[in-house]
Amino acid sequence: MEVDWQPEETLVSSCEEDCTHLGGVKDMRLEAEAIVNDVLFAVAKMHISHSLNSALDVAYINVETKERNQYCLELTEAGLRVVGYAFDQVNEDVSTQYHETVYSLLDSLSPGYREAFGNALLQRLERLKQNGQ
Repeated sequence: MEVDWQPEETLVSSCEEDCTHLGGVKDMRLEAEAIVNDVLFAVAKMHISHSLNSALDVAYINVETKERNQYCLELTEAGLRVVGYAFDQVNEDVSTQYHETVYSLLDSLSPGYREAFGNALLQRLERLKQNGQ
């Protein structure tokens, strides 16, 4: 199940709208910040790596799922992919597919993410229903 939906109206807008573009290239550090802010509610931990060097064209995000599995994610123009199975770890032997969205990537890694995302959606729909009555 891939859903590109933000559960709260106050979440950071997509990079396409708000991030600084430098010479036609997205600043992946800003994109990574937006990603972390967007899905932090649905994972145990998530932050931009302070040990791995991020740049305009690449950023690294550490995430711990609700199941307590740790991953190091690489963010580039190609998308997001797992590059390590511990925080701040890039393993050149790991070859995983790129995902266009963080939602798709987390959906493939974490049943707890899917549940948290679904619950947030239900709560939002309930609020809309209550406001409409």
